[in-house]
Amino acid sequence: MYFESIEQGGIAVVTGGASGVGLAAAERFAQAGLSVMLADLPGETLDQAQEQVRGHLQNNAQVFTVPTDVSDAEAVQALADATFAAGEVAVLMNNAGIARPSGSWEKPDAWRDIIEVNLFGVINGVQAFLPRMIAADRPAVVINTGSKQGITTPPGNPAYNVSKAGVKVLTEMLAHDLRQEKAPISAHLFVPGFTYTGMIARHIPDKPAAAWTSEQTVDHLITRISKGDFYILCPDNDVPPERDKRRVTWALGDIIENRPALSRWHPDYADTFAKFEKFE
Repeated sequence: MYFESIEQGGIAVVTGGASGVGLAAAERFAQAGLSVMLADLPGETLDQAQEQVRGHLQNNAQVFTVPTDVSDAEAVQALADATFAAGEVAVLMNNAGIARPSGSWEKPDAWRDIIEVNLFGVINGVQAFLPRMIAADRPAVVINTGSKQGITTPPGNPAYNVSKAGVKVLTEMLAHDLRQEKAPISAHLFVPGFTYTGMIARHIPDKPAAAWTSEQTVDHLITRISKGDFYILCPDNDVPPERDKRRVTWALGDIIENRPALSRWHPDYADTFAKFEKFE
């Protein structure tokens, strides 16, 4: 569906598009000949991103910006209104997200903020755009940005894990419902690996050797989405695809084998998991 949506032209909408993976994706969509709608919080970063994407536009394509807080359903509806007033949607990338420390019984404000942005931000995007995208009856692509933490749910930040697990389930249901609707729209779960973004750069000035750049991650996304993949788990310089597969398999095995929750990090299973994960 990706090539069909690109061939028909239109607009790529990218939330969280002012930096990192969102900005890299916006540049790639512009290079493919689409106009781009950048949505992010207002400020200099969004303005700079607009100029950066403008340098990649082809033919008569344009780049628009709409300052948007994705946790605000009315703001996302306004983003959709502005987008459809400008043209048809070829790509919707619900990418905006935040990360803050949380605990299972601590930091309730962080829980609310993370769920509102990471999960309801995607829900708001789907609900604001999909009815009109379906009505347009043209090829299009929906990309929702998840996380490996929403699949294997490692300890450390339960609010973030819950939000991204919700994105996974939402996107699976969306893909099914679009099939049932016989809409010419495909949905995809985008799961970056360790990616060196501005959020990380604020704490680590130099890119770690293990990390991919945002551009590498987006190039992998486009390669896999072009092949029709739904689950797009991106590797990095430390975690190859085979290791990802083994980690996901082990996580599902906790249910099948009735092991303790998160047994990968349980002292009684640490050695067993280490042997299972090893494949070199």
